[in-house]
Amino acid sequence: MVKVPNGVTLVVGLGVSGRAICRHLERQGQPFMVADTRAAPPGLDDFRAAHPNVAVHCGPLTELEMSGAREVVVSPGVDPRSPGLDALAGRISASGEPLLIGEIALFVRAARAPIAAVTGANAKSTVTTLLGEMAAEAGRRVAVGGNLGTPALDLLTERPDAELFVLELSSFQLETTPRLGAESVAFLNLSEDHLDRHGDLAGYRAAKQAIFRGARHAVVNAEDPATWPDVPPPALERFTTAAPALVSEHEPAEWGIAIHDDGAGPCDWLMHGETALMPAAAVRLPGRHNQANALAALAMGHRLGLGFPAMRRVLERFSGLPHRGELVAEFGGVRWINDSKGTNVGATLAAIAGLGPTLDGRLILLAGGEGKGADFAPLAAPLARHAREAVLFGRDAERLAAALDGAVALTRVDDLAAAMARAVELAEPGDCVLLSPACASLDQFPNYQARGEAFRAAVQRLAEEGTT
Repeated sequence: MVKVPNGVTLVVGLGVSGRAICRHLERQGQPFMVADTRAAPPGLDDFRAAHPNVAVHCGPLTELEMSGAREVVVSPGVDPRSPGLDALAGRISASGEPLLIGEIALFVRAARAPIAAVTGANAKSTVTTLLGEMAAEAGRRVAVGGNLGTPALDLLTERPDAELFVLELSSFQLETTPRLGAESVAFLNLSEDHLDRHGDLAGYRAAKQAIFRGARHAVVNAEDPATWPDVPPPALERFTTAAPALVSEHEPAEWGIAIHDDGAGPCDWLMHGETALMPAAAVRLPGRHNQANALAALAMGHRLGLGFPAMRRVLERFSGLPHRGELVAEFGGVRWINDSKGTNVGATLAAIAGLGPTLDGRLILLAGGEGKGADFAPLAAPLARHAREAVLFGRDAERLAAALDGAVALTRVDDLAAAMARAVELAEPGDCVLLSPACASLDQFPNYQARGEAFRAAVQRLAEEGTT
């Protein structure tokens, strides 16, 4: 048994976040040691070279005696219920805080500017980026990161002058954050994901609920009650893709979409209550789901005091993040959209529902990979309404086919390249070929980015060849 020295912080996990935790503790002058369950974690030699005096334990956590640790800080990829850590649940450190925490708890202690945070099963990267762009356009010194881009703890040194931190936070980060205390938060949506970590949808939702702890303002999805807080913060607002509901004088107006005529003819507008903000068609991101994302960002920005003209300018120019509903090309009257980040059913449902009604033609869905045990049945009805065919590939193609059989025409192929060849055969002017796999990529690709890059490169070749 290896004993963690008294008063020393134990860092568990040597991934990107774990190393950020170590850099932060070193800057703080806090003694620490590191543990990783892998016998030889990637980059171990580099870590030892950078931290030559830090003890490193590689192997089972059950080999560690942690009773003397000042606290135990786990990386997001480490399950706090893992053997060796499970006994720490509910224990309190000498400082009176939970003994087992994560990187965001350290960030909250050190941050000297307001925090805005976004979570959800899907679209959190888009809304986080939108809000960060809005703040910058409004003249704020803003630092954006967390689960997206720069680790939160590194923002403290990279942007020491920040007036606002905008963070994307995952359920893995939130479940080890005792109190976030953010100025504004958003919980965008909830669908099955990471059930291998959280057990079931209720466990996943419970982890996400931590975003509301200490929040002064929250934005939730009026169409998804699972996003609503169990304990409401002082100010709560809702967004919807429908017309904003009538509210009492004691409730804040909803953010929604309704028909408005500014003299140029009636059309859909983004609305805040009865106040018309901008034509929905002026939002550059395609699809109704992205208009909902725009509303969530507007609601948070409004709370943070960002001027609407600046926020509108961002919405009019922001074309999206790579692999997240990214329009790669349009040729022969066919749009090709890369939504490789659609690694769960909820994300693919949002893409279908957002794009399907906007098409003159039909959707051709490319889907498949590692399904993570998800239920694919909810995809059947929207595909029946909007799709020409679903082209299925990868490890769980047969499970997808079983769930979609009878709802939409199906073709099963071996891989993404074959799926794209089939899409070329099928696509007609007005159609959209949508890569939104509803699955993880690890059966055939290193990550969803590599899958999206393969799609993008193939589409660009097709565009150059003039193939339809």
